[in-house]
Amino acid sequence: MALTGRAALLAALGTLPVGIWDPSWTGILAVNIPLALACACDFALAAPVRRLGLTRSGDTSVRLGEAADVTLTVTNPSGRPLRARIRDAWPPSSWQPGTEVAASRHRLAVPPGERRRVTTRLRPTRRGDRQADRVTIRSYGPLGLFTRQGGHKIPWTVRVLPPFTSRKHLPSKLARLRELDGRTSVLTRGEGTEFDSLREYVPGDDTRSIDWRATARQTTVAVRTWRPERDRHILLVLDTGRTSAGRVGDIPRLDASMDAALLLAALASRAGDRVDLLAYDRRVRALVQGRAAGDVLPSLVNAMARLEPELIETDARGLTATALRTTPRRSLIVLLTSLDAAPIEEGLMPVLSRLTQRHTVLVASVTDPHIERMAMARGNTEAVYEAAAAAQAQAERHRTAEQLTRRGVTVVDATPNDLPPALADAYLALKAAGRL
Repeated sequence: MALTGRAALLAALGTLPVGIWDPSWTGILAVNIPLALACACDFALAAPVRRLGLTRSGDTSVRLGEAADVTLTVTNPSGRPLRARIRDAWPPSSWQPGTEVAASRHRLAVPPGERRRVTTRLRPTRRGDRQADRVTIRSYGPLGLFTRQGGHKIPWTVRVLPPFTSRKHLPSKLARLRELDGRTSVLTRGEGTEFDSLREYVPGDDTRSIDWRATARQTTVAVRTWRPERDRHILLVLDTGRTSAGRVGDIPRLDASMDAALLLAALASRAGDRVDLLAYDRRVRALVQGRAAGDVLPSLVNAMARLEPELIETDARGLTATALRTTPRRSLIVLLTSLDAAPIEEGLMPVLSRLTQRHTVLVASVTDPHIERMAMARGNTEAVYEAAAAAQAQAERHRTAEQLTRRGVTVVDATPNDLPPALADAYLALKAAGRL
């Protein structure tokens, strides 16, 4: 229970004249006793808060950057009308900065025996699960002098999923995939290493694709068509160690890696390949295996939603052993990690041969666009020193990438915006070459 600002104002307005013209306890009591009685009546007529029935409904998941609506239904079982202000509390990251007060506070009037709904619109700024906190209700009497106040715990969870902004590249990559399959109306054969079918020769076909045995059995020249291998296995490995916590642009390195992994997973599942996910630093943080093609992307998105970078050094030996246990047959292992020299040379290099002996390995890394801008800066002494430092950092990354390439690893190093399409192109190139 609490006094309102209206009651305090009335007390001040009534006491001020008494204090000026006839300052005495009698005058003060003459003003405040009626006010106290009015407050007591107002409190008695206010709807009780503890007896209210509250339930939730609405969205349970939302992509980062989009809005989620959660509806709170308030039922008034008492015989008095409810005039209330409601605060629906959520974690601070559930709203854009500066919008929490307007989004979480509501005014509500509920007649006796009826129910009303209010909607809280969330716009989260971080991935993960956002759990509702306490609902605080302040019930006012008809005079607005005194209030009843209480809180209710109404559980509700909204899962904030990765935004998957790279999905805009998916149509162009699927078009390229159809070209590899030979399903587009172009005068080139479908690329790949897996035999598909025979068809009649048309001008422009590669003469090396002519099947002479089939030609001898019919009156027209027959050519073989090819398609990339299907039903291959791809393991996406997310490094969640300390290097994934570094920010590139406006997002953590881990989030940029997730975006690239989701585009590759969507493309590979459309191509008929099986996709699994492993997130690891010193232990398994997420593992998704054996999902059907239509369930791959939702499963990966849900698993990635709760991942956060861990401020510990990644155990490369443990990661390698876990990846080998997860992929008993020949697979494409896509390791999304940093190309920093120390973690690669001291951690990954000594155990890399265990992966490359059995699997095709692709390392994808996010480069900082700020370093590229620094490398091109000129104009004053400070800019020249910054350019020299950036050039040295780039040279170290290139040297690390060359070391990996010499060991048979395909390396993709690009900025956050360019990494998803670059990784998809590398996958398509491996598929066309029959290296999966």
